[in-house]
Amino acid sequence: MKWYKQYLSVFERPFSNAPSEVICEVRENLSKINSDTPVASVVVIAYNEEKRLLSCLWSLSDSKCKYPIEIIGVNNNSTDRTADVYDAVGLKYFFEDKKSAGYARNRGLYEAKGEYYICIDADTMYPPKYIETMIERLKKPGVVAACSLWSYAPSKEFPRFWMTIYEFFRDVHLFVLSFKSPEYCIRGMVFAHVTDLARVDGYRVDIKRGEDGTMAFGLKKHGKISFVRNRKARVLTSTATLKVDGSLINAFWERIKGALKGSRKYLRKNKGVVKDHPSNLIDKD
Repeated sequence: MKWYKQYLSVFERPFSNAPSEVICEVRENLSKINSDTPVASVVVIAYNEEKRLLSCLWSLSDSKCKYPIEIIGVNNNSTDRTADVYDAVGLKYFFEDKKSAGYARNRGLYEAKGEYYICIDADTMYPPKYIETMIERLKKPGVVAACSLWSYAPSKEFPRFWMTIYEFFRDVHLFVLSFKSPEYCIRGMVFAHVTDLARVDGYRVDIKRGEDGTMAFGLKKHGKISFVRNRKARVLTSTATLKVDGSLINAFWERIKGALKGSRKYLRKNKGVVKDHPSNLIDKD
C-alpha cells in the first residue's frame, strides 16, 4: 500500500466529516512526538486549509524520527475551521494576523526551539522518514539548507499516469538546475534550513510568492543548499498550483517557457541581487 493512501481518506474533505477515530489517533500520536528540547522544529503553516490540514497532520503524526522534534502550527488569519483542526488534534499553534506565507513562516521561525527549521505546508502529506531524512542532510558539514522533491495527489483533472510523466521531466529539470542555482529548486513545502541563520534576515513579506527561494538565496552565502532525491523525502501535495494554469498541458507549457526564459541560471551561479517582478510585489497601500 502506498504510504499516503490512508491520508487521502480525509484529504480535501470538510473537517466536519472527519472520523472521530482518526482525530483521536492523530491527537495521541502528536502528544508522543513533541519534545521540550527538539533538534528540529517542524512548522506547519495554514491559511484556510480546513479540508487539507488534517491529512497533513495525520501524516506528520506517523513520523518515524530518531531525533527529538517539535511540531507546531501557525494559523495565518484563517476564516474557515483551520483553528478547529489544530484544536481537535491538540497541536500547539500560533495566530498570525498578517496574511502571507512570509509572515506565517517568520512567526514559526520566531517560535521555533530547534536547531533546524523544517517548513511544512498544510496542503501536503509527508512520508514517515521525511523529517529524519531532512535533519540528516542538514547535519552534513557545510550544509545550511535542504530541499526535496514532490508528487501530486491524483485527481480526475490530473490522472496519475500523466502526472508521472510530468513529474519525471520536472524532476530532471530540477536536478540539472540544482548544480548551479539550487535556490530555484526550492518550494516551501519541501524546504528545511538552519534556524539561527534564517533569523538573521527572516523571510520576505513584501512579495506574493518566492519567499522560500529568496530565503535560500540569502542562505547560500553561509554554506551549501543540498538537493535531496531520496524517495523517503518525496512528499505528496495538492494540485492547487497546477490548477492555476488550467489544464496539465498548459501547466507543462508555462513551466517550459519559464525554463527557457531563464536559461542562464543552468550555466552560471547567480551572485547578484534577486530582481523582483512588479506583479509579485505586495501593494502596501
